[in-house]
Parts: sequence; structure tokens; C-alpha cells
Amino acid sequence: MTHMSPSNSGVVTMMNKQENIGILGYGLYLPEGVMTAKEIAGATKGAWTEAAVKEKLGILQKPIPGPNDGTQEMGARAAMDALTRTGLDPKEIDVILCVGEEWKEYGLTTSALYIQDRIGAVNAWGIDAANRCCTTCTALKIAKDMLLADEEIDTILIAGGYRNGDFVDYTDKDISMMYNLGAGGGAFLVKKGMDRNLLLGSHIIADGSLSRTAGLEIGGIARPFTPDNTYEGYHSLRLMDAEGMKNKLNETSLPNWYKCIDESLRKSGGLTRKDIGYLGILHFKRSQHRAMLAELGLTEEQTVYLEEYGHIGQIDQMLTLHLGLEQGKIRDGSLVTLIAAGIGYVWASSNIRWGK
Repeated sequence: MTHMSPSNSGVVTMMNKQENIGILGYGLYLPEGVMTAKEIAGATKGAWTEAAVKEKLGILQKPIPGPNDGTQEMGARAAMDALTRTGLDPKEIDVILCVGEEWKEYGLTTSALYIQDRIGAVNAWGIDAANRCCTTCTALKIAKDMLLADEEIDTILIAGGYRNGDFVDYTDKDISMMYNLGAGGGAFLVKKGMDRNLLLGSHIIADGSLSRTAGLEIGGIARPFTPDNTYEGYHSLRLMDAEGMKNKLNETSLPNWYKCIDESLRKSGGLTRKDIGYLGILHFKRSQHRAMLAELGLTEEQTVYLEEYGHIGQIDQMLTLHLGLEQGKIRDGSLVTLIAAGIGYVWASSNIRWGK
């Protein structure tokens, strides 16, 4: 940074502070209902045992939505929780980046604007972002970049809900990786001029060659609903190219993930894996969780395995941060590295320096 005269020092201090983008707080909403490992095993019609679901898939139970747990509503409830935790007046929110899923109460409605009205953020405008399970990490980068670029934006709400588990067919052996899909809502309040919980570097990698290897096969323009396929359509979250997807991911997924982690650390001021204090990992099978910790030189005391929650898509980032704080694994000064991956296919990593 260039040297400044004493008369300019106050201005420089204010400019530096304004460039500090941090997380003011977070919010969560989790439905009361759960689906246990035993129930998941039963839904597979004998293809998986309860013991295998617990040990191999790493699922003890997962939250499932009730009749009033719509995607938009869960996002709004998480946002209200964030406002309660922080004491922020919703009128101070300038922008809402909704990270909720496309599966919601009413198609073609804007979830960010539902949340805006529901929480009383009357001065905010909002948009819906969709990057599957990478949406929260992506939104953290977007929020930071927007706050740095626009002097009139001071506070951004990132919020949304997730319940894609509604579409899982447990008798489809190809999608055992999706048996963990749960439900819930999460929120982050991101603000400029912060002196704590600073957002550092992020890195995202995408591979569009996998864009149609997984998704909801029935119910879109290509294969619309008909009177004969409605039930099947609501259970058609599938690997549409199972062999191609698995072969490609076996080659590229972990290298891409580690590159995201390493690059996000480099963008955080030249940090390395040794600087990671807490790894916020989305839920995946137990063996992969252990292998990633070993590769990064981390221990179980530096993360939380989401075996009691399964995978709540892009809400995992809010959830793992909450659990890390609750269990004392995140302390003042901890470098929190959040990672995610989403079908499409996308990998991401974002860093937060927690505390002052």
C-alpha cells in the first residue's frame, strides 16, 4: 500500500475498514420431522441395511419437511432467525441473494422477494441464485464482490431453503449418494465495515460437460408431466448418465476440490492448508469424509460430520458453521474453510477469518 501523509490517515483508515467484508451473523431453520437410518434402509426395499446406511453412507438420521415447510418459507424463517441473533433491523438490508432451490411452493415465483416481504426488508431488492449445492459458497463471493463494488450497498442477506429429498427414489440404486438429502433453511448476513468474521478468498470450478448427467428427469420441457407419469416424475431425481458421471467424477472431483481449497487459501493472503482451523464439509459418505481430512492434514476435532443431519444442499454451510461454534471447534481467530460441490458440476471453497 502507498504511504499516506498524516492528514490523510483518517480517510485511509475509514477506506480500509469499509473494505472489510464480514459475516454479521447467521440463521437456521430445521424441520422437526426426521427420517432415521432404519427408515432409509426400509425404503430401499432391502438393497441397504440399517448398519450400512449408518456406517457406509454416514447417515444416522436427517430432517424431513412437514406440511408447512416450503422452500421459500424455510428460507424466510432462517432469515428471521439471523435477524433475531444479530438484532439487525430488516430495513437495513439492501440486497437479498436467495440460495433456495427451484423446488418451491409456487413455480416461477421469486423466492428472494417472498423473503423480502416476509421479514419486512422493505428497502431491499433481491434475486434468486442457483448453483445447486454450491450456491451458498457462490453467493458469499457474489456478496463480497457486490459490497466492494457498490458504495450504496452495505448489507446483504443470503438466505434460502432446501428440500430436494422429496424427489428421491430409494429403490434406485444409482442414486445412493442422494439418500442423505434432507430439508432446512439457512441464512448469512454479510456486511461491509466489519471488524470480525471477515470474508477472505473464494475459488470456484465448473465442468459443464456434466450439466445433464444428474437432475430431475421428468417434469421439465424435455420430458413434461403427463397423466401417466406424474407419480414417477415426482420420484425422478436421477443420474441420467450414471456411468459417464461417475467415471468423470472419479477422475476430476477430488483434484478439483483440492484445487479450490488451495486457490481459495492463496487468495486469502497466501495461506496454506496448515492454516485451516475448521473445515466446513458438506455431508457425504463416511470414507470420503475421512479421506479428505487425512489429505488435508486435519482431525475430527477440526470439523463436524453431519451424520445427524445428512445433506441439506447449500444449507450445509450455515449448519456446519453453527455446529462448529456450538461445539467449541471454531474460536476467535480460527480460519474457517467452507467447501461445497453441486451437480452441474461445480466445486467451491470460501474462507472466513472468524472472530476479531
